[in-house]
Amino acid sequence: MLNCYHTLKDVAVCETGTGENDWYSTAGPACGIWGQKMGQGLLECCVDSVESALAAAEGGADRLELCAGLIIGGITPGAALFEQVRECCDLPVRVLLRPRFGDFLYTGYEFRILLREVELFREAGAEGAVIGCLKEDGSLHMGQMKELMAAAGRMKVTLHRAFDVCMDPIAVYGQAAELGIDTILTSGQESCCLEGMPLLKRLCALQKETGGPRIMAGAGVTPEVIRRFLAETQITDYHLSAKKVVDSGMHYRKEGVPMGIPAMSEYCILRTDSRTVAEAKRALTEGRRS
Repeated sequence: MLNCYHTLKDVAVCETGTGENDWYSTAGPACGIWGQKMGQGLLECCVDSVESALAAAEGGADRLELCAGLIIGGITPGAALFEQVRECCDLPVRVLLRPRFGDFLYTGYEFRILLREVELFREAGAEGAVIGCLKEDGSLHMGQMKELMAAAGRMKVTLHRAFDVCMDPIAVYGQAAELGIDTILTSGQESCCLEGMPLLKRLCALQKETGGPRIMAGAGVTPEVIRRFLAETQITDYHLSAKKVVDSGMHYRKEGVPMGIPAMSEYCILRTDSRTVAEAKRALTEGRRS
């Protein structure tokens, strides 16, 4: 029997998006995955293991966002994990680049790490990078972002949920367009995308008007949430992790010795549920046909 605390009971319902933790509940701007045209639906699955990447592919995801430590909102994955995912899975991979847990105000050392990670994953063949840097006042750090964009070269770039804690999302949308950012992953500056729907609608309208970065809804995305968004908005891109809790294979268990987050048992493993991904893909496909 799983020995997980109640805070993780709904882990498959509300997932992180990519960049920020919300386990508490689940070739220019006109392109998304390789060759995808504006207006087509896109389902991106955030994964932190080869097993989850394979499950996402099995369920019909269009693209992966690869990270490590999804339980803390995601940090930069190791090169070996990226290599194994590429070897085992044919989906395009965008790599979350985040040197640590926490906010997006980086020290000089942290930024140099981030800059080098962009270069390394570009050289390794990542389809895109998922990045974001803020200043003390909550504005986008344009100086750092310009350096990261230059290092990205021909890689696509997603502005992650640093966007959701910036001071002025409309101004930052315009700056993201100026930088050539491909996609903005956002919950509409709320804890989950349903609560952020008003801002998401406004951003989607802005994208239609200006041809700027695509808007990808994230945080709390489920098949039912996708159906509701398709009925009430023009957003076509969705980001989810579709997590389920898997019991560890360990027979001997030394309880009461947490290695990290005390609220979660060390013998609970989070994996992507291919069935949830498949249902989300059906919701996206059927919703766009209706």
